[in-house]
Amino acid sequence: MTDEELLSSLEYLQNTMVSVATGGPRIYDVNEQYQRIYAKVAATLARRNLNNPILFGSLWDWYGHWKSEGMTTYQDRRNYISKVISPLINQLKTGQANLPELTGWQRVDRGIEEIRDRLTAANNEEKYQAVGLLCREVLISLAQSVYNRVRHPPADDIEPSPTDAKRMLENYILVELSGGANEAIRRHARSALDLANALQHRRTATFRDVAMCVEATASVVNVIAIVDGRRDPK
Repeated sequence: MTDEELLSSLEYLQNTMVSVATGGPRIYDVNEQYQRIYAKVAATLARRNLNNPILFGSLWDWYGHWKSEGMTTYQDRRNYISKVISPLINQLKTGQANLPELTGWQRVDRGIEEIRDRLTAANNEEKYQAVGLLCREVLISLAQSVYNRVRHPPADDIEPSPTDAKRMLENYILVELSGGANEAIRRHARSALDLANALQHRRTATFRDVAMCVEATASVVNVIAIVDGRRDPK
């Protein structure tokens, strides 16, 4: 999506959420289109490393939220939606929502873009599994880009194979994020790596499973890119 397309889609989501919550169309009549546009918006924001402020992938989720939170008046619901979505819309309008800098590892960058696009199009178990396998390939490409056998010797005396992304990245993290001051960062990187590895092999994958796998994979990539100095100011 271009900025203009993203802005238009966000305004559609905002207006639709307002209208169904203030006596407008029935959720039954507009939910399918809302979900379709929401999926595209969510994928685009994730690709740009922008936080998605809209927590409701379905208008029924939004309905349940305003009921459970006691938003009894139309104005309560309008105020909530404006508070949640307007900052991002303003960010786009002022040109402050540009694409993040790429890592420079071409296979990794291409892989991240591909899994985002595949996630948007996935609609069944087989396609979800395919996205999970792409996440695995991204982590392998990342590990092969940063791992150096001499600098990052095996911590457990087990030599990692060329496709053992988990062991290569764990050895990398132990060396490059050594010391007590980096313990929290090591835990985060390892947790994201463990989550990505656990989810990418699920044979009964759901959209939420694979979406979490994509986010965990992107998190590992971003942490390693920062450690490698690829996010440093130019």
